[in-house]
Amino acid sequence: MESREIRQRFLDFFVKHDHKVVPSASLIPTDPSVLLTTAGMQQFKPYYIGQADPFKDFGSKNVVSIQKSFRTSDIDEVGDDSHLTFFEMLGNFSFGGYGKQEAIKLVHEFITQELKLKIDYVTIFSGDGQVKKDEESKKIWQDLGIKDVRECGRADNFWGPTGSEGPCGSTTEIYVNGIEIWNLVFNEYYCRTDGALEKLSMFGVDTGMGLERLAMVGQEKKNIFETDLFAPIIADLPASIIDEKTKRIIADHLRAISFLITDGVTPSNKGAGYVLRRLLRRVIAGNHDVAPMIGLVVDNYQTFYPELNQPKILKIFDEEKTKYSEALRNGLRELEKLSKIDTITAFKLYESYGLPFEVIKDHYPDLSRAEFEKEFERHQAVSRAGIVGKFTGGLADHDSKTIKLHTAHHLLLASLQQIFGKQIKQRGSNINQERLRLDFSFDRKLTDEEKKKIEELVNQKIAEDLPVTKKEMSK
Repeated sequence: MESREIRQRFLDFFVKHDHKVVPSASLIPTDPSVLLTTAGMQQFKPYYIGQADPFKDFGSKNVVSIQKSFRTSDIDEVGDDSHLTFFEMLGNFSFGGYGKQEAIKLVHEFITQELKLKIDYVTIFSGDGQVKKDEESKKIWQDLGIKDVRECGRADNFWGPTGSEGPCGSTTEIYVNGIEIWNLVFNEYYCRTDGALEKLSMFGVDTGMGLERLAMVGQEKKNIFETDLFAPIIADLPASIIDEKTKRIIADHLRAISFLITDGVTPSNKGAGYVLRRLLRRVIAGNHDVAPMIGLVVDNYQTFYPELNQPKILKIFDEEKTKYSEALRNGLRELEKLSKIDTITAFKLYESYGLPFEVIKDHYPDLSRAEFEKEFERHQAVSRAGIVGKFTGGLADHDSKTIKLHTAHHLLLASLQQIFGKQIKQRGSNINQERLRLDFSFDRKLTDEEKKKIEELVNQKIAEDLPVTKKEMSK
């Protein structure tokens, strides 16, 4: 079964069972607590805690989506049989529409009847001092004929936010051919930052199933890179690339690059732009002609993701290649002069020449990515401290002129997003009594006509004299 058919069958199945299809959210999240969209449930967080009404927005309490997702934590693991950066997450979600019984029956029917796959075993939460054992899920599975129900602790079968607040609850996971393919989260609680749990007024269902793993199982492949999601790209890579791990890295990164750029990420030395630059330069570093493979990625995905923008992807790829080629020559010359290297030296090579950690690590395999990231974070902290010392005014300046410029700042950002789309993201600002500066990400200079249009829109809103209210609210 081809991946295209799996996607369509998944959506059709849940539409048949009274779910509304919700399009994938952007890889650039609205949630400031995460760098990139990592799961299908992120765009639905407000519905689980009662801040938004699903019936008003979707016409149903039950929805289904195929979400573009990205996890930065796995970048260094890419190249083995299972780790990826970009992936697609298939999920069905319910905001008070149904409970464990229907949720489990739906996934059981889809796996065993739609896909004709055999479930090896499932896992449930074994319980602890805070939350009881999930006896209900165990019984539902057993009644469906699944006798191998394994009990696991909080690390495996309880989902909750890390370091922040949010909905959480016990999970049940489904294994096929020894591989976990689907995870069902039952959002019954709200987790506070101190770990305290409060019962939610509404029971929520949040499920996630990786398309790549599902395709591997459904297509009876040994690993994800043999599926139709990767095989065409790998087959057409230049013959000069003989190392299997390198082929997998390039195939993964080309997919990720294509989707990140399309969703508005541009290469930079911070945030999501830094992630994109790492991927681009890792692909470019091998000096292989892989740009034509971007066309294969677009061809493979454009039917389902028509927004994929091949000219924009190639333009940014070529620009970064030119910048990197010059920096790489200079950086490699410096690297070759060294007889040994530590984390601080590695970071200086990155900072001065843009030499990626991956290229340095190829020469010095014992270098630690974690230590390099710590040095990167330390450098950012020093930079932020320098900025605070350099500029006066801003949020700490409550002069009436400054307050007006703060309002103008919001109008300016809203105007940019209205004209160019929500992909416009603020990257910094500085406001004092004399002037306002807004930094934002964009792939080119604005034309004089565009600047005039922005100015007119801001002035129009000022002229409308819209009411502005100040209200202190609880978190």
